[in-house]
Amino acid sequence: MASAAVVPPPAPAPLSEAQRIAYTFFAPGKTFTDLRRSASWWAPFLLIVIVSLAFSYVVDQKVGFRKVVDNLIELQPKQAERLEALPPDQREKNLALQVTITKAISYGFPLIALALYFVYSAVLFATLKFGASADIQYTKMFALVVYTRLPELLRALLAILSMLAGVSTDGFNIQNPLATNPGYFIDPSGSAVLRALLSPLDVITIWSLVLTAIGISCISKVKRGTAFAVVFGWYVIIVIGRVAITAATS
Repeated sequence: MASAAVVPPPAPAPLSEAQRIAYTFFAPGKTFTDLRRSASWWAPFLLIVIVSLAFSYVVDQKVGFRKVVDNLIELQPKQAERLEALPPDQREKNLALQVTITKAISYGFPLIALALYFVYSAVLFATLKFGASADIQYTKMFALVVYTRLPELLRALLAILSMLAGVSTDGFNIQNPLATNPGYFIDPSGSAVLRALLSPLDVITIWSLVLTAIGISCISKVKRGTAFAVVFGWYVIIVIGRVAITAATS
């Protein structure tokens, strides 16, 4: 008797850009598997640009970048001491320059983020390609990194709502605007090193890292455990570097 022909399972239907974005939050495996079909990343990045610009605009209107800079300086005692030692006119010029730079960085953040995505993707790609012999493409790795940044939009959106609701600007930290990590609750007069150590224990950041590890296992043949080790291993290295810099400058 002739053996029955084996019929391969039908390929999953391609997802639209809107479906990809929605599934990133609710069924990430579907989005990341679809990246093997198409490594398009313009849709999530467009959302990142829109929300980032909206956040900067609300900060500008409700907090003011001079207040933003004052609050950041309060978190850096050594810098505050150096400013206080300057003559009043030089101090004002220095502060005005910092306000201009901070404002430019805030409004230009999407471009800065894009550059960081390229670097982060390259680091993960190289680690997986040469450290784990992974069958992976850089274009898909980059698209994955952009999609896994989508949860970060929740931080910006919630911060916008809090500012519009009239939250006090005295303790506003543009680098950590939402109570999603224990570092947020450390008083400005508290330990800067401890703040740098605890701020990375952020619910939304960890969510993005978990998505990245899941996505790596979807776009390549890397085991999920290896993907988690690579993603969180690099994050620990970054955190250690930040803490060391803070300890040296605070």
